[in-house]
Amino acid sequence: MKKQQGFTLVEVITSLAIGMVILAALYAMVNMGQKSTANIERKVYAQQDARSALEIMSLEIEMASYNPRPDLINNNFWKAPYAASNTTCVDAGVKNYRGIQQATANAITVQMNLSGNDAIGDNVNESITYSYDSTNQCIIRTLDCAGANYNFLGHYPGYPRSVRVINTSDVPVFRYFNAQGTEIPVASLPAGIPDIARIDITLWVETEDIDMNTGQRKQMIYSTSVIPRNHVISR
Repeated sequence: MKKQQGFTLVEVITSLAIGMVILAALYAMVNMGQKSTANIERKVYAQQDARSALEIMSLEIEMASYNPRPDLINNNFWKAPYAASNTTCVDAGVKNYRGIQQATANAITVQMNLSGNDAIGDNVNESITYSYDSTNQCIIRTLDCAGANYNFLGHYPGYPRSVRVINTSDVPVFRYFNAQGTEIPVASLPAGIPDIARIDITLWVETEDIDMNTGQRKQMIYSTSVIPRNHVISR
């Protein structure tokens, strides 16, 4: 009879060990790939939201002081900025401030006469306030003086968010410059509102979800400069 040959116990154990190492390596590669894909998707969502918000903000702020009826400027045409006590747009705006009725490091109120009639606030989006809520880490957009407001970028109760807005005093949301390019100190506002010729908007955001590889949130900064031409021309 021919001698039958097979694997020894040592060979079987060695083969199993090698197989387990290979499977562990494959699992690690697949797991890393899945994490990288998820991280990229989260970053893309955050970028899309932040960039879209910045684009909308810049387009609307650029329209500040638009008014096809300049003959109405001296008749309390511009309205007071948003206040919790207001129920409608009230005739308490400072005429010299025109379509920028509020300008701080973290808030701006712009107004525009979109309908071309003799009133501000009788049409949607004629008075818009953007403000930074540092507590909830979001940008709030308020319409028509004391009208509807909602979280424009960041936190929204009951819904998942992609980004947190994390601007600080060193990185304000809004900065203001005159026609010579000199920055207008926030301390000199609102008196310096008529001199505003350029507005820089900066959104410092971080992803809501933590990066699964680093254990940290991804941070990004988006900024743009806006020239409110109607505000400058109307001086």
